Amino acid sequence: MNQVAVLFLACILAGFALVNMPAISFLASLSSFFTVVGALAILVFSIALLYLGVKALFTQLS
Repeated sequence: MNQVAVLFLACILAGFALVNMPAISFLASLSSFFTVVGALAILVFSIALLYLGVKALFTQLS
């Protein structure tokens, strides 16, 4: 369970890296694509991490 949470955190950081990636000459045309993919990665893996946290919370309480 802990390894999955760390993996999701790494994916969120990778999403932030894609959003903040500078436009390099041969990748300048794909800059908006990387921004969209990075934002989607941040959203999806943040929601998945919240789900794991809530699931762990209710497992501890019962």
